[in-house]
Amino acid sequence: MTTMPITQTVDRRFVRLVAEFDRLFRRPRDGGGALVVYQHGEPVVDVWAGFAHPGVPWQHNTVAVAYSTGKGVASTLLHRLAERGLLDYDEPVATYWPEFATAGKELITVRELLTHRAGLHRLRGLLPGPVDRFLDDDAVTAALAAATPDPRHRVTSGYHGITFGHLVAELVRRIGGRSFTDLLRTEIAEPLAAEDLWFRVPHSERGRIATNFPRLTVAGLDWDTGSRLLARTRFAAAADTTPEGFADLVSDPRLHDSVLPGVNGTFSARSLARLYGALADGGRLDGYQLLQPETIEQINRRQVFTPDYVLAFRIPWTLGYHGVPMKPSKADPVSAFGHFGLGGSGAFADPATGMSLGFITNRLGGKLTPLGDARLARLGAIAHNLAKAA
Repeated sequence: MTTMPITQTVDRRFVRLVAEFDRLFRRPRDGGGALVVYQHGEPVVDVWAGFAHPGVPWQHNTVAVAYSTGKGVASTLLHRLAERGLLDYDEPVATYWPEFATAGKELITVRELLTHRAGLHRLRGLLPGPVDRFLDDDAVTAALAAATPDPRHRVTSGYHGITFGHLVAELVRRIGGRSFTDLLRTEIAEPLAAEDLWFRVPHSERGRIATNFPRLTVAGLDWDTGSRLLARTRFAAAADTTPEGFADLVSDPRLHDSVLPGVNGTFSARSLARLYGALADGGRLDGYQLLQPETIEQINRRQVFTPDYVLAFRIPWTLGYHGVPMKPSKADPVSAFGHFGLGGSGAFADPATGMSLGFITNRLGGKLTPLGDARLARLGAIAHNLAKAA
């Protein structure tokens, strides 16, 4: 087990990266965050700054809700089980989850599910009743199994903003024979000394969770009003990815009692960097083989790069991750892969340089919207360039 450092660490080759990170959290209203970088299995940056709560500085052991960053964590767990022969990416999902074979989903494959081509992006209207019904993992999963897919899935991807996590977690449970959280703990978190990878946070650790702010908005409007306006535009599918009352849902303390891997992952930057540090360096970290090199090569192979019908632009989807940084040209290579999260957090592995990066923050995006946050992209670009020169 790796001892959690209580002092900050900066390799002199990465000073410029840390200076950019510190610049993000100069004022109390900027909140706080943590940044950890590994290269070839060694930590080269482990820093934190700003405030976890109003008037309370960020600490060495602070964690934060990182939203869609959890999709990459969940996908990595599924790949460990697939590597064992428990799952074939080109088999129908229904092979492992028979209840999924309804409403035209009989032939949807695991590969299609992992690349957001299952047509199940819609959460709005999926369950009747109050928004807290979406904290019932089993009810959401059963409703997705019975749902009719959007026909556009036959043509291109449609980002499964929240539903992706339920779908992957259920596949993990079906093929792994135990709960998603138990398998995450025994297959990744404990052996990799990345204990702060939680979807259901232990009560004893909840005091470490940073307060996310501001309240989620869209273009300066409350989330539901903004979503209703989006529903009248070409971004209508994006509005359907969250239920009515989503901002209330993610601020509800009961969020940490649930397993919603598409939205409620609560992580430290250190644990994220360790997970992706293994993926960046042949699948191995501190003697633990997370995945084999040939598996990493396969899961980092671009599967689709056409205009996503939910996000309305091209996303280079690999098997459960996206290329980082996103490239505007179909011809440009993408060496790194991982996942961004709503509000700015995220993590990735860069096998080309042996570098991984984990970044978490409680300051959700810019003044108008938590979407399109560029902090991780800037930090990642600097880290990549410094890692190449190291």
